Amino acid sequence: MTAQAGILRTEAFLRDGFAPVGTILSPEELETHREIYDKLLSGEIESGDKRSDLASHVPLREGVRENITQIMWPSALHAPLRELPLQARALAVARELIGDDAVLDFDMMIHKSPGSSVPTPWHQDAAYWIDLPDTRAVTVWVALDEATPDNGCMWYIRGSHQEPLRAHRPTSDGRNIECDCSENEPGATAVPLSAGEAVAHTGQTLHYSRGNTSDRNRRAYILNYRPAEMIRLEREQGMDHGLEDNERKVRNKNAEDADS
Repeated sequence: MTAQAGILRTEAFLRDGFAPVGTILSPEELETHREIYDKLLSGEIESGDKRSDLASHVPLREGVRENITQIMWPSALHAPLRELPLQARALAVARELIGDDAVLDFDMMIHKSPGSSVPTPWHQDAAYWIDLPDTRAVTVWVALDEATPDNGCMWYIRGSHQEPLRAHRPTSDGRNIECDCSENEPGATAVPLSAGEAVAHTGQTLHYSRGNTSDRNRRAYILNYRPAEMIRLEREQGMDHGLEDNERKVRNKNAEDADS
């Protein structure tokens, strides 16, 4: 990647709240990540209480375990992930976008199986997080399969990171959160990706993805970064994004729904 390309990406990230990263995994590296991913999905690599259903408020289809499978901290469950080139590349992207003090806060997998058709609700990641004095954060969302609107590519509201956090509320089962938003809002943008490509977004950027109505998998590996000092403050307050037992609820006071 050229220096000019990096400058343009940073400009887009600061202006829009998200920016395509381009190819971050070679075909061979992609296969390595898929193999590990599938072992976690199948249970060959045990995930225990790190595994949950992001759409547990929707009735399950017959014969499936989750509507949207989320596994937190795959790099803690399978240490070899930490040594693969993606870790260094994603960290370099994070430092380019938010500063040289960025380090990994947490990682996760989100899988939408063929025909699952359940959307991930609109939300802002910062609503899940405790309020911190330095709000810089970046999520690097890596497509391990081609990601399109019909199988669950990311959608963003351009510029929403520059506005106050919206009020969030628990989903009907109380296990996740959502806010009011739609694809019809000004600035709504789908970001299709080829397998091995990535997109980065801020913690304040509104985003969601449609359900997977296709006959293809949509495997995503997601890495989140923030300043090292802010991670220290998080951990002091018991926030480790599910490494122990953090519930998925509204924690940021600026995102509390007065009517909930």
